[in-house]
Amino acid sequence: MNHKALFTPTSLGTLTLPNRIVLPPLTRSRSSQPGNIPNALMATYYRQRAGAGFMVTEGTQIEPRGQGYAWTPGIHSPEQIEGWKAVTQAVHAEGGVIFAQLWHVGRVSHTSLQPAGAEPVAPSAIPATNVKVFVETGPGEGMLADPSTPRALSNDEVKALVQLYAQAARNALEAGFDGVEIHCANGYLVNQFISAHTNVRTDEYGGSLLNRLRFLREVTQAVADAVGPERLGIRFAPLFASTDEERVYLGLVEENPHETYIEAVKILEEIGVAYLSLAEADWDSAPELPDSFRKAVRAAFSGKIIYAGRYTPERAVEAIEAGWADLIAFGRAFIANPDLPVRFANGWQLNALDPSSMYGGTEKGYIDYPAHTG
Repeated sequence: MNHKALFTPTSLGTLTLPNRIVLPPLTRSRSSQPGNIPNALMATYYRQRAGAGFMVTEGTQIEPRGQGYAWTPGIHSPEQIEGWKAVTQAVHAEGGVIFAQLWHVGRVSHTSLQPAGAEPVAPSAIPATNVKVFVETGPGEGMLADPSTPRALSNDEVKALVQLYAQAARNALEAGFDGVEIHCANGYLVNQFISAHTNVRTDEYGGSLLNRLRFLREVTQAVADAVGPERLGIRFAPLFASTDEERVYLGLVEENPHETYIEAVKILEEIGVAYLSLAEADWDSAPELPDSFRKAVRAAFSGKIIYAGRYTPERAVEAIEAGWADLIAFGRAFIANPDLPVRFANGWQLNALDPSSMYGGTEKGYIDYPAHTG
């Protein structure tokens, strides 16, 4: 099959992208301790993958309470900003485009990861189930744990969090990023406000769908005001059905996900963000997004649309040529193949992924995957 559609340039805000292949956010837990600081190892990792038309960093916590897994980087301290500067400089030296993903896990955390061992924060005091967090047990060592029961944020704290997102976005531009993506997916904080399963508030941020979408609207608008809507993207992970209860937390399945997420997309359109990234469920028995939803998203949103999931180059081309996708993200394949776009262009075989080195560790399974020598 001709993969030409993947290699057609496109625009993203004021940027020109050389191809439609995206490196999506991929947690790798390699930041330096103490302080969750980006380092030279991470700069090498992103530089190796700068052949992507567009790159988004791993989830990067906007404040100390936003951390849910050991060794993930932040973007709230001066040291973290300096660490990210080395990453962006390395990527730009290769001609790449890179956004920072702004992340707050909300309730998907553990007291050992929180400042002073406090409870995690969330819209409501409802614990996360069917998910584990990774906590540090010693230097370079850790274990899986159940998330701690969160406490509900006060109304004033919610409004303060909106400003923390905006400040993190400004920090990202100071660090040299081309823009930012707000993580609104996978059961984390913004998703927790959207979902009726995790938001039982009775103030302006809870109850009706429009109230549950208020935090999304306020955060998106604040970040757009801080950095410009042309430098902003949003990531969702809508789930329409699930027969696998272990996976429900990923998208917090709604009674009417079509209505929920189309209303959310309308908010993004009003604010004028540059792109929408939709992460499809990617386990073997995962339900697919209905064509009716894809068409409704395209009708409601005039920016660029990125899809991620179980995509091959062939499926990616079909999605782009069908008109409901502009760019396609490849996660696991990009971890194991730093030169993925070149391999796709030439039809070369891909390296196999080593699952044991996904999270934490050293250069093994991180920057030692070989480029093709053909």
